[in-house]
Amino acid sequence: MLNAIAVLLACQLAGEVSSQMLAVPVPGPVIGMAALIVILRHVPAAVGALTETANGILRHLSLLFVPAGVGVMLHAAAVREQWLAILVSLLFGTVITLVATALTIRLMMRLTRSGARTQQ
Repeated sequence: MLNAIAVLLACQLAGEVSSQMLAVPVPGPVIGMAALIVILRHVPAAVGALTETANGILRHLSLLFVPAGVGVMLHAAAVREQWLAILVSLLFGTVITLVATALTIRLMMRLTRSGARTQQ
């Protein structure tokens, strides 16, 4: 379990360092997740080693939201002042995400159907 956590943290660290050194507009954890995917794809033994630890983290995922909740409470006055802007941005962001997801799914369905036809 300790080795698995070390691998996860090493991937995140590698992502953070890469993001900072390359000055790319991609968050470090995203780059770290891509590195983890590469590792899982090319080192089959890593899948088994990380599965138990990943499931344990997922079982207690709600604990990872505590710092965000504390941050909201800490800045409650700012949230109270800007509630309308926050609400509007959340609503528009959600709608834009849903539309983009729906369009992506439609495109992928068309592409996979046309790909399946050409293979037959």
